[in-house]
Amino acid sequence: IPVALISLFAVNFISKFGTKKSLILALSIVGICSLILPFVEVFWFYKLWFAIIGTCFAIGKICVFGVIRNNISDEKSLAKTMNSVEASFMIGIFVVNTGFGWLISSQFSQFWKFGFIMISVLSAITIFLFSRLEIAEPLKKDKENLVKELSTFVSPFILVFLFVLFSIVFVEQSFNSWLPSFYKNHLKVNSFFALQASSFLALFSYVGRMITSNIIHRFALSRYYIVCLILIVSVLLVIIGIQFLGAENSRLLLFLFPVIGLFLSPLYPVINSKMITRIDKEKVNIFTSLVVIFSSLGSSVSSIIMSILFNNQLLNYYSVYILFAVLVLFSISLMYFSMSRKTLEK
Repeated sequence: IPVALISLFAVNFISKFGTKKSLILALSIVGICSLILPFVEVFWFYKLWFAIIGTCFAIGKICVFGVIRNNISDEKSLAKTMNSVEASFMIGIFVVNTGFGWLISSQFSQFWKFGFIMISVLSAITIFLFSRLEIAEPLKKDKENLVKELSTFVSPFILVFLFVLFSIVFVEQSFNSWLPSFYKNHLKVNSFFALQASSFLALFSYVGRMITSNIIHRFALSRYYIVCLILIVSVLLVIIGIQFLGAENSRLLLFLFPVIGLFLSPLYPVINSKMITRIDKEKVNIFTSLVVIFSSLGSSVSSIIMSILFNNQLLNYYSVYILFAVLVLFSISLMYFSMSRKTLEK
């Protein structure tokens, strides 16, 4: 939620101080807060920490999108770069899940909070490396009214695109946050194995994005995207078949769910890269703030809906819910690509 709330206000901050300085500041705050966290015992600090991390994430994502857009113009090169960037995000999730899972289950479990010191170290290394880079930044312009700037993006085409993003993140969050609970409560595996098995979803997502970054230049982005969706639906149908026609608690499901990450992970960077090349470099920050807002809303709404379903003991139909969400995404995506073709023809 803090990510969505801060995104629009972060645009003016980034425009004033510059993309590079803003990103370094966000990394510095994350590093300092993560360094302090192991030594604080009061609960209010943890809530504040989450809000601060959410805010820095919003600033960081807008900055990263801005850096990519201002330094790369070709659609397929942009898709390649964005898949590589998003892949690093997924390998980060995998390392954190695996690392903290191992730490919590080890004899040193009481020191789990000190794992955050590694995040501080990584932040410092990133700041050092990034500060040495020369990047192109958009020309500073006179401050404009935020509502006026947002009004330039009010169109059916943009709204459908934002709803596609919302739906992609909705599906991703259904896996990322709730797969461990499904493993533990439905497949009856222990907490450690549930966390480790679900972390392989992030690993497969990393592989999917890295493969995409290396082969995307050979295909039309829209065709590649649709094929990925078809493969997701196919795997989900296999899972549903095993779950309802075969063994309900089959251990095979432990390995099939993470495979979906191979095909789900390229969707977000591919659809973003296709759209962001159409946006003027001067407006990319405000546009990215909309991307962050709708992504955050997709994540939040997914968590709320899934928590309600899980609370009502409806675990048996977990894969069916996700299939329904993917089919909705499929329909909206077809609408988006149809509108995209008509826009280009004009």
